[in-house]
Amino acid sequence: MLSYSFPAVHLLDAATAVVVAGVFIALASLLREPARQRFMAILVAGAGAAHLNGGLGGWEFAFAALMTYCAYRGLQQYAFIGVAWLLHTAWDVAHHFYGTPIIAFVPTSSAQCAICDALLATWFFNQAPSVYGWFQRAPHRLA
Repeated sequence: MLSYSFPAVHLLDAATAVVVAGVFIALASLLREPARQRFMAILVAGAGAAHLNGGLGGWEFAFAALMTYCAYRGLQQYAFIGVAWLLHTAWDVAHHFYGTPIIAFVPTSSAQCAICDALLATWFFNQAPSVYGWFQRAPHRLA
């Protein structure tokens, strides 16, 4: 029987993942629609291939195909991009416990990626609004 050891994830690891997600969302918000949705669909398809040869054998190829399908559907609906990021979250967790980290020299990278991906999925399920719109003042209305 194979035995696996996996690194503990600490608060700093989680905080780093949250910051990365925030920076990603801020940068992606610079793209206008529909370019943002198209680019994000292409990006999530690439994320599906990030773990190829990551220690889970033929399942890596099945996962990449599933991510590609979600990315294709994501060209029309943000929800599919959100689903793809949730799938990637689950895949990151599997890699943290059984495979190899996504970044070989950062043992907690797959766990960090899972945290980041879950936050990205939430943003996509909310139709990936530009964060810069949050800071604009609403027009003043007189009653």
